[in-house]
Amino acid sequence: MTTKWANMSNRRRPYVHHAAAVTGALAWAWAAVAPAYAADASPWDTGKHWAARLIAANAEGSNLRAGLEIKLDSGWKTYWRYPGDSGVPPVFDFASSENVKSVTVLWPAPQRFPDGSGGHAIGYMRHVILPLRVVPEITGKPVKLRLKLAYGVCEKLCVPVEMRAEIPLTGSATAHDAALTAAEARVPKPASLGDGKFAIRAVRQEPALPPPAPRPRVIVEVAAPDGAKVDLFAEGPTADWALPLPQPIADEPGVRRFAFELDGLPAGAKAAGAILKLTAVAGEQAIEVPIHLD
Repeated sequence: MTTKWANMSNRRRPYVHHAAAVTGALAWAWAAVAPAYAADASPWDTGKHWAARLIAANAEGSNLRAGLEIKLDSGWKTYWRYPGDSGVPPVFDFASSENVKSVTVLWPAPQRFPDGSGGHAIGYMRHVILPLRVVPEITGKPVKLRLKLAYGVCEKLCVPVEMRAEIPLTGSATAHDAALTAAEARVPKPASLGDGKFAIRAVRQEPALPPPAPRPRVIVEVAAPDGAKVDLFAEGPTADWALPLPQPIADEPGVRRFAFELDGLPAGAKAAGAILKLTAVAGEQAIEVPIHLD
């Protein structure tokens, strides 16, 4: 089902969604009766060039595991939690779920691609599973996950889409266990500055010159094996920061350097003292590192 969005901007929303807290404009009435479907997957919600559904997997301790699976035709893409120069991130509403305390959305490592307007967007092409970690309100009682999702899909033009799905979560093994485990393995691992052979090794900030010189910029060194294709993404401390994508500026044996200007800060915000989140990707490896700006 496709609908218009009032604002196709790149303002962000939090990544952990508490079902009981979603109110107001995102509130919605659930359909009376859903079609019959296998217990481990909802029916595909399909469009002309895309489809999405919920899948279930085996539990991990007291937490239940599920996933949002999106399939796209060749040349189409959808967006990461921070979409880059253009686009919109997915917006999740789990408010109508039953016996659900909270849902955490995990994000496999994305890629950058041209947005058709001279910039770059961040997201996924062809196929992605976003893992979901579900905490029940009362352990041991039945859980039904209900999702209303607003997301964007793009080829040359972007199309806003809404879908809804529901699925019971029992914690039992399903046919989707392996696929969800593989998606979880692609989620960037938390790391510290300089930690490991593949690492964000150093970060320094260059002060701005007198106007009209560019704004201050951040230089980031990423240690990675020679020949590896490396990319870097930067996010602000809150959802209303819109930092530019880091650009590669130099390659040396074992080191890639990226730079980005401290642009896109919300009104009144200061870079000094802010904690940014850097995500580095090299092939199947991905890490996520918090850095403190002086």
